[in-house]
Amino acid sequence: MRTLLLDSALRLQIEREARTAYPRECCGLMEGVRDGDTLRVVALHGTRNVAVDANEFEIDGEDHFRILRAARENATHIVGCYHSHPEGIVAPSARDRAGANEEDFVWLIASLTASAVAEWRVFVWRAGKFEALAIES
Repeated sequence: MRTLLLDSALRLQIEREARTAYPRECCGLMEGVRDGDTLRVVALHGTRNVAVDANEFEIDGEDHFRILRAARENATHIVGCYHSHPEGIVAPSARDRAGANEEDFVWLIASLTASAVAEWRVFVWRAGKFEALAIES
């Protein structure tokens, strides 16, 4: 997998969720389909962030299972997660690395400031490390 396709409406959804959660991290799951080297996101599912620390995210377990069931009904898969790094860098944190364990699972990180979403980056967990992916609309 080399490219993540994420249309502008879905990008706006993440921006809204990140802005609403600010200064806490937002989080959610990406539903999609794989086609060769491309992963197409078909839906985003915002989840409750149950992490105690505002600079961390932990997806609520009930939300996760509800979304897994919905994806099965849609004949799609949960292909990754997304979260924001308020006032942070757009790279996986030490906590992100510690929580990554599913091969070929995609991680989208949006950094933002008080006034704007600054940058997006997408990574895939492969062979025990994060690798950057291209992101296209």
